[in-house]
Amino acid sequence: MKLDGKTAVVTGAASGIGRATAETLAAAGAHVILGDVNRELGEAAADALRVRTLGADFLYLDVTDPASVEDFRREALARRKEVHIVANVAGWGRTEPFVKNTPELWKKLVDLNLMGPIHVCRAFIEPMIERQQGKIVSVASDAGRVGSLGETVYSGAKGGVISFTKALARELARYNITVNCVCPGPTDTPLMAAVPDKIKEAFERVTPMRRLAKPQEVADAILFFASARSDFVTGQVLSVSGGLTMAG
Repeated sequence: MKLDGKTAVVTGAASGIGRATAETLAAAGAHVILGDVNRELGEAAADALRVRTLGADFLYLDVTDPASVEDFRREALARRKEVHIVANVAGWGRTEPFVKNTPELWKKLVDLNLMGPIHVCRAFIEPMIERQQGKIVSVASDAGRVGSLGETVYSGAKGGVISFTKALARELARYNITVNCVCPGPTDTPLMAAVPDKIKEAFERVTPMRRLAKPQEVADAILFFASARSDFVTGQVLSVSGGLTMAG
C-alpha cells in the first residue's frame, strides 16, 4: 500500500497510536504533518522520521481549540499546498464511575474525542471537495460500539465519532472522498500504562486473543483506509480489538 506523493495530517501524533500512524503513513511514502499538544514529543517524533529520510513536519495542534485548528490548517497548507489524507487519532479517556464524573470531565471528553475530529474534518474538507478526492480516517473505540464500564461519556463521544463518520461519508461520497473509522480495543499505549495492572489483566482475559492490541496493528488498519486499496470503501467501522466485541 503506497502513498507516494500524498500529504497526510495525523492528530495526536506525538505518542501511542498517533505516532505509530505517522510512522506507518510516512513509511508508505506520504509526507506526514504531525499535530499534537505535546511539542517536545511531537518534534521528537518528526525528527525520528526525518532521520530515516522520511517526509515529516511537526505543528502544534490543540484539537479542542478551533483557533488552534485553523492555525494548523493554514500552516499545513502553506507548507504542502494540498492535504490528501486526514487521520483523526487524538483522543483521551479516564475510567471512573459516571456518578463521580464532573461536568468539567464531561466537557473535556466530548471536546477532545468528538468535537476534535469534527473541527479537523471541517478544516480540511473544502479543498478535498474542490479536488474531488480525499481520505478521512477517524479513530473511535469499541467503547463507542458497545459501551464500556466506567467510560460512559467517553463511550458516548466515541459513538458520536462513529455516527459522524457514517453521516459525513454519505455527504462526501459524491466527491470521491472516503470517510471511515477504526475502533481499537484496549491497546498498549502510554495511556494504558497508567491503568492499574489488574484492569489491564482483565482486558486481556476478556479479549479472545488474550492480549492488548499493539499501536502498529491499529496503524495498519488506518493505512488501509488511507490507501487506494480502500477506494470503494466508505462509511465503514473496523474493529481492531482481538475479537473483543465482534459487533455487527
